Amino acid sequence: MRSAKPAQTRRTAQLPCRTEPLLPFKRGRARSGLAASVLEIRVSHPGEQVGLSQPAQASTLSRVTSVLMSAEAAASMCDVEFDGVKVKEPNKGGRLRGSWYERFVQPCLVELLGSALFIFIGCLSVIENGTDTGLLQPALAHGLALGLVIATLGSISGGHFNPAVSLAAMLVGGLNLVMLLPYWISQLCGGLIGAALAKAVSPEERFWNASGAAFVTVQEQGQVAGAVVAEIILTTLLALAVCMGAINEKTQGPLAPFCIGFSVTVDILAGGAVSGACMNPARAFGPAVVASHWDFHWIYWLGPLLAGLLVGALIRFLIGDGKTRLILKGR
Repeated sequence: MRSAKPAQTRRTAQLPCRTEPLLPFKRGRARSGLAASVLEIRVSHPGEQVGLSQPAQASTLSRVTSVLMSAEAAASMCDVEFDGVKVKEPNKGGRLRGSWYERFVQPCLVELLGSALFIFIGCLSVIENGTDTGLLQPALAHGLALGLVIATLGSISGGHFNPAVSLAAMLVGGLNLVMLLPYWISQLCGGLIGAALAKAVSPEERFWNASGAAFVTVQEQGQVAGAVVAEIILTTLLALAVCMGAINEKTQGPLAPFCIGFSVTVDILAGGAVSGACMNPARAFGPAVVASHWDFHWIYWLGPLLAGLLVGALIRFLIGDGKTRLILKGR
């Protein structure tokens, strides 16, 4: 009598759990080419059980498991064969280099590039602004430029391009604290580059007639209080558009870049005659350096940064989703 074929058993191996997915593949499969030894591996996330169908030799099982465990520190992969079974083995050096560059260097480079492009367009629109267009030309140029830059580069750095926005994003959990100062430095350097490029391509007479696109709306002490309050309110709208549209999970959506750009356009149209509607210390800093205009420059730091603190408090304590809000959480 022929003996019954033993039923295939299933073994599971538990991968170490990490707080962030470090496996370089979301769903992988490796099969042996031998009909007598069936091996199937499926991996979704670290900590998920990995199923191995039998028959498979114990040595093969242990060796494949060790490879999968080492994948936590991997980003670039190469094929390795164990007993006829092909698996993906991580390249540890590539993982570390890629992680370091993409987590710390690349976002700062993108913030510098995006700030330079945005502030170049903004400054040029002010320098070349005709007397018959009023605030419309700068408002549209600033808003559209910011929306486009966020849409194209925002997925790498978050698309802040503004120290006040970075402050608000850090407070609501959208930016690591250790990256705040590098972001600020990148944004300010981008502002310098953008303002310098605007000066380089503009006729000298127009450049100086427009004060190099520096903010000159506030001319006397009596305007200071109104300008500071206006900058706080205008920047609050901008920072809310960023944090609620792109960071807060409950309200974020795909149209966030253009909503953020529209908020800048609306702010300039509404408050341009009151304070200049800066909303961005980097936008004020670059032209101030290039044109050597520092009168009431501190307004364009104080107002936006206070707005960043205000937005952070509003979202953390009142209007943020359950993950972000610190108080009044439902069970």
